[in-house]
Amino acid sequence: MKLNANCKINLGLDILRRREDGFHDLETVMIPVTELYDVITVERADEVEFVQTGIVVDCPPEKNLCLRAYNLVRSRYDLPPVRITLDKRVPFGAGLGGGSSDASMVIRALNEEFKLEMSVREMVEMAAALGSDTAFFIENRVQLCTGRGEIMQPIDLDLSGLWLVVIKPPFGVSTAEAYSGVRPAVPARSLAERLADDRSTDDRTTWQKQIANGFEPHIFTAHPRLAELKQTLLDSGALYAAMSGSGSALFGLYERKPSVEFAEDIFVHIQQL
Repeated sequence: MKLNANCKINLGLDILRRREDGFHDLETVMIPVTELYDVITVERADEVEFVQTGIVVDCPPEKNLCLRAYNLVRSRYDLPPVRITLDKRVPFGAGLGGGSSDASMVIRALNEEFKLEMSVREMVEMAAALGSDTAFFIENRVQLCTGRGEIMQPIDLDLSGLWLVVIKPPFGVSTAEAYSGVRPAVPARSLAERLADDRSTDDRTTWQKQIANGFEPHIFTAHPRLAELKQTLLDSGALYAAMSGSGSALFGLYERKPSVEFAEDIFVHIQQL
């Protein structure tokens, strides 16, 4: 069983408050990036095995979310040993949710390969146990995400036809670094309300002033190059540019296919939504 594990971007990310369990309440819109993906292959084997190719990830195999996903499903269902192969193509430490997507696709692949007949709801619940944004990739559609990111609801947001540029510098931002300097705040109007205003007028030019990523202020202070790259996106004609998730990837949305160049050490992905 082979599945593509695409990544995501965040359109807006409000960090509302720190919770008693140590997590933070968020409000964000997650958008699938269907043409930037890892490839997950799950096949029967004599023993449980994890194989990785492509981009080298600094993570011990036993801590990889793919194996954790397999072990979680095996705790509920009678599964044979499998070989999980991850062809890593999505940059990590980027805020693109690559590892979370990989875990979700392992759950889906096991469900299909071994005819477990899990419902979408059960797979979402399993994925949510592995990470805050992992559940998003089970349904893999534009969603308004709240709670710590695992509470999802569809949102009427049509980005079809826009061009997307995703870039990542040669360094990442850890989740620990991202949250260590964050200053939670509840905006006067929710992200959903602000987006609703823009949808009613079909005016996306207001997004840059009204929709922000709450991680950017302190992450940009620590990594000034990110602020420079964001400005490059805007200067090249992006109607909206922001950091995705906790970084270090950034993205720009364009009405027309952009012509923009970056230094050789920058990862670049361009597609039409």
